[in-house]
Amino acid sequence: MEEEKDTLEKEKNGKRDSGAENAYYSARPKFGAKGPSKLRQQFNRGITVFLVVAASIVFYFALLRLTNLSELVKRVVGVLQPVIYGCVIAYLLNPIVKKVDKYVLPILERNMKSKESAEKFSRGLGVLTAVLVLIFLIVALCNLLIPELYYSVRNMIFTLPGQLNNLVWQLNEIATGDSTTSAFLKTAVEEGTYMLETWLKTDLLTKTNELMSNLTVGVINVISAVFDFLIGLIVSIYILFSKETFTSQCKKGVYALFNPHRANMILHFTTKSNEIFGGFVIGKIIDSAIIGVLCFFGLTILKMPYTVLISVIVGVTNVIPFFGPYIGAVPSTILIMLNNPMQGLYFIIFILILQQFDGNILGPKILGNSTGLSAFWVIVAILLGGGLFGFVGMVMGVPTFAVLYYVAELIVNSKLERKNLPASSRMYDPVSYVDNEGHYMSGREEEKMENIVEEIVEDLEKESKPGEPSGKK
Repeated sequence: MEEEKDTLEKEKNGKRDSGAENAYYSARPKFGAKGPSKLRQQFNRGITVFLVVAASIVFYFALLRLTNLSELVKRVVGVLQPVIYGCVIAYLLNPIVKKVDKYVLPILERNMKSKESAEKFSRGLGVLTAVLVLIFLIVALCNLLIPELYYSVRNMIFTLPGQLNNLVWQLNEIATGDSTTSAFLKTAVEEGTYMLETWLKTDLLTKTNELMSNLTVGVINVISAVFDFLIGLIVSIYILFSKETFTSQCKKGVYALFNPHRANMILHFTTKSNEIFGGFVIGKIIDSAIIGVLCFFGLTILKMPYTVLISVIVGVTNVIPFFGPYIGAVPSTILIMLNNPMQGLYFIIFILILQQFDGNILGPKILGNSTGLSAFWVIVAILLGGGLFGFVGMVMGVPTFAVLYYVAELIVNSKLERKNLPASSRMYDPVSYVDNEGHYMSGREEEKMENIVEEIVEDLEKESKPGEPSGKK
């Protein structure tokens, strides 16, 4: 009996051991629990070196094919031009949509059962209002400006030769004298006449075909631009309807690609850029439109020639900060002076008064300090942007430079704060400094301390002398 019991116990223990062994090996193993092996580490290093070398080779050949890459980028931009137009139109119309949502949506939410239906109806009403405002402005400007511009240009074409002949006659009258100035003017007129005749006989006749082909290409480009604008208007409607969805998707992508700190930094810069660009671009458009209208009324009262043409020139060039008024005033002054020199002088005085009003009263009211740049940096931004990208660079250079200036200022201030130094530029005046231990020292405070020490020394000296009243302690 004892032998049978021992046999049964051994079988039970064997089954338990076998079950435990099967359970252990049936569990899912974990790979890499002790870290990568040496072979894996060497392989990862080799892959890293290979990727670096491959990227260097690709970058080298990309530099060799830089012309082809730029052509490819231009082609892609040309294909996506309607989408770019749509984004720009949506960005400019977004304030109108937001205003409609702000005032209409609360009313609809109180009167409609479904909040989602109220939001859709409010958004549709806002987009419709924005599009109608845009179409109204375009139609009104075309009806008002195109006929007047046509008559102004037509009158200029018919009257300009006579005005030039009158100018030449007056110069010849002046040149009939024997003075040095008269001789200089006579020589200048003769040389100018000879150069004009040479240009008409040689360059103008030989380039007639080129001018006609350029004119044909220009008409085709205008038709293509109008077609792209219409497609962009349709694209902008879809963007305005789904702007929250696009914003959420972009935000999700930023948090997916970057760590939280960098993602929040990118979103902060995006918000700040939108604030700077929106405030500057939309405000500058409104400011320039008002200046154009005021210029039209002023020229009408002063009975100037080419009223609409000059008002359009002044209003459009006023979009360019700082240099815009002068760029528009120079050709306008020449046109008016050819008709009547005294009216040209009156126009110069009028433009100076108008630009003083814009720069000191109207501009600050509309734009405020949207860029935060001083006059020096505004000039640098305009020259740099205009030199690289032309008219668009002159307009967009200021807000772009303002964003870069804000980023640089933020980086510098953060580094100063880490060193426990003041971030305000006013604190770094000529009498302040930072000692070798990294402590900020204000020169004015040091002067105050020296004055206090001198007063204490004087008081001690007075106290040490008998018969004299003691000073301040």
